[in-house]
Amino acid sequence: MVTLDFAALFARSPNPYMVLDRDLVIAWANDAYLSVTMRQGTEIFGRRLMEAFPADPASESYKLLNESLQRVLRTGEPDEIAIIRYDIPRPDGGMDVRYWSATHTPLPDQSGALSYILQHTVDITELHNLRRARDEADLLRRASAVQERNTDLAAESRRLLDFFAHAPGFVALLEGPDHRFTMANRAYCELVGRNDLIGQPVSDALPEVMEQGFGEILDQVRATRQPFYGRRTRVLLRRLPQGRTAELFLNFIFQPVFAADGSVGGIIVQGYDLTEEVEYEQRQTLLIGELSHRVKNTLAIVQSLAGQSFRAVIGAEEAQAIFSARLKALAAAHTLLTEAQWGDAPLADVVRRASEATAGDAIARFTLAGPDVALPPQTAVSLAMIVHELCTNALKYGALSNEQGQIAITWSVTDSSALRLHWKEAGGPPVRPPSRRGFGTRLIERGLSADGDGRVQLTYAPEGLACTIETRLMPATQADAGV
Repeated sequence: MVTLDFAALFARSPNPYMVLDRDLVIAWANDAYLSVTMRQGTEIFGRRLMEAFPADPASESYKLLNESLQRVLRTGEPDEIAIIRYDIPRPDGGMDVRYWSATHTPLPDQSGALSYILQHTVDITELHNLRRARDEADLLRRASAVQERNTDLAAESRRLLDFFAHAPGFVALLEGPDHRFTMANRAYCELVGRNDLIGQPVSDALPEVMEQGFGEILDQVRATRQPFYGRRTRVLLRRLPQGRTAELFLNFIFQPVFAADGSVGGIIVQGYDLTEEVEYEQRQTLLIGELSHRVKNTLAIVQSLAGQSFRAVIGAEEAQAIFSARLKALAAAHTLLTEAQWGDAPLADVVRRASEATAGDAIARFTLAGPDVALPPQTAVSLAMIVHELCTNALKYGALSNEQGQIAITWSVTDSSALRLHWKEAGGPPVRPPSRRGFGTRLIERGLSADGDGRVQLTYAPEGLACTIETRLMPATQADAGV
């Protein structure tokens, strides 16, 4: 059996070993230990460990080492310290920053009582420094990534602020119960005629707004947490520096902004100025009213002249009545178009107005059905005159000449954007084709299209007159809803 000299073995080991007695006095250390600690055996043998390698008793290093050794003494079990910083004095008087991993193993005597502690230490300073360098590199990368994100966020913030500043609509942010301006874009400043809003409550910056009740509305939005919508609202503003009062018409919203705790932190004011549009509409209404007045006067003059002219003609009473009725139908169509401000007029309204103007109470015997169709002014006038002629014929010869007749007017729009309107009489006396074509028939046959691009079919069926009118429509004049 081979006998090993363990003292020589530990002495030659490349790993640092050191032996402490129960009083933590250094009893022995191998060459590797003396080398790594930069000490001679004569310097440290026989001295307590904490005297040979002093450390501040309040430091973490001292506490870790002492607690580990005390646990071994108390329990008789090995103890490990994964990593501990324990600086080593240099011969020149300075200190080397060192990181260690240590194992403390109890060495019992022949009776089994603990007599010594074997400390095996590993200098992990370089490993620790490498790890720290790696962590620092990771930290640097993370910091760089954060910086890049911050740069992107800053750029995005600048873009949003630029958008806010140059938004075509006016925008402002009011904060606090006194509705203090914290942001206002260029359009808002131009609207109120001043640039010194930031930091001021609305009551100080725009007292005239408070006088018109908008302060109460802002308080209501804050209290109810519900937005307020203003549509074509008249607002008076005293614009600086002239101090003149401007009458404006605005579309706007007071939108509450909620804080993280759910409370109302502020109110966004956003909208746009409709003043020019409203003024244009007012001028247009005035001009249309003037035009309507002049046309009515003209029609009254024409009717007066016709009456005077017809009185000079013996037996012209019937012709005068027909002419007056046509003027009345024309006036009804004109009134409808005036109400629509000479824009597109609903087909159903054109038919109903023209029928009522001619048939009077007999309109109760009419049935109207078809989709919503908007007619341009010229087409609406043509249709009103055609309906008048058909109603006149029905009163004289057709379904309205008795008490039982009925008239159904229906219309539809084809896939090719063509309007098809049907006039159908029933319940009247038997129908016979006319012996001659008068002005009324020619007006009907002319149709709705000024350029003749349409079709009219008159059918003199015994059971009742039928008329079918077709013409082209612009796509924008169609809708899906029914009458």
